[in-house]
Amino acid sequence: MRSPILFALRWLGFFSVALSGQNAFAALSDVNMPVGVTPISQEVYGLHMLIFWICCVIGALVFAVMFYSIYMHRKSKGAKAADFHESTLVEIIWTAVPLIILVAMAIPAARTLIAMEDTSNAEVTVKVTGYQWKWHYEYLDSGVSFFSTLDPDHAAARKVGSGVDVSKIDHYLKEVDEPLVLPVGKKVRFLHTASDVIHSWWVPDLAVKKDAIPGFINENWALIEKEGVYRGKCAELCGRDHGFMPIVVNAVSEEEFEAWIAERTPKETSTEDDASTSGAGAVEEDADREWAMDELMAKGETVYGAACAACHQAEGQGIPGAFPAIAGSPIATGPADAHTQTVFAGVAGTGMAAFANQLSDVEMAAVLTYQRNAFGNTVGDTIQPSAIKALR
Repeated sequence: MRSPILFALRWLGFFSVALSGQNAFAALSDVNMPVGVTPISQEVYGLHMLIFWICCVIGALVFAVMFYSIYMHRKSKGAKAADFHESTLVEIIWTAVPLIILVAMAIPAARTLIAMEDTSNAEVTVKVTGYQWKWHYEYLDSGVSFFSTLDPDHAAARKVGSGVDVSKIDHYLKEVDEPLVLPVGKKVRFLHTASDVIHSWWVPDLAVKKDAIPGFINENWALIEKEGVYRGKCAELCGRDHGFMPIVVNAVSEEEFEAWIAERTPKETSTEDDASTSGAGAVEEDADREWAMDELMAKGETVYGAACAACHQAEGQGIPGAFPAIAGSPIATGPADAHTQTVFAGVAGTGMAAFANQLSDVEMAAVLTYQRNAFGNTVGDTIQPSAIKALR
């Protein structure tokens, strides 16, 4: 009769060969962790697969011995229970073997963990700040910074009763309005923190996952080896709309990255004429001029959809018991100064975050004006960007 142990080992070898093929690997890629595009991600994947196969071998051996013992020493064959109580040799073997296996796995794992924490000699540094429910990216080497939020089309489609067939939307709830752009072939250091609650910045293909905690700075790094778009999400339950806080990393060539940084870097201006045509100067000019009601309302609707609708809902109806309505709100229809201060500085002890560092002067003035004159609110006044500028 064929031994069950040999039978089990034979099938284990068969599956090992089969799974080593390219087609089988591709088929399993959807249920396995990604290999990734960084040296650390590949090390992590290698450790994962090594330990996986060690566990498979251990499991096959243990179950083979168990089934063999059950079959060969069954009562119907006249088997009788052994009369010995213990074996010192067996005790030593089944203590020493697992210890050796654990040490053999711990050494490469510890080496990888140490490498994960080595952020020295970074060529690019990006500060990542988590907000409910968006990310703020700041390139500390160049001064470029921006917020990244869920793509407006996806945000609209997710609403109950939107009538949109989300199965036809590519990367549904995994797309953003502003991706994080990083160069390939350069070591990028990430600094993680948060402004409100605990978040977690996670991109599986980069093997980067780190908690973003208010008042603390955590760090890790990545060296991306392949151009492409890599997606992730907040991996910490950070609030009601936690699932709508995606991450998109666009890895580009070094030349393309430098051109992108140059385009986004704030320009220094020395004359009023220069200020009227440069990117940063144009923002200042917009903040200083008098905006018309229709201009503020149009821009305010866009800002509201990106920054406010998640809590206060698309029609300003709010969520009873969680977020107050904008429609008919005593704040939105009350004194302009109190309304402005609420949005500018937030309300301590509530879910109302401070938007002073999240919105520009023009954006904040526009959304305030929109809230005061939309959803049935008919205050009829405007909040000018210059008023917001004066608060800073």
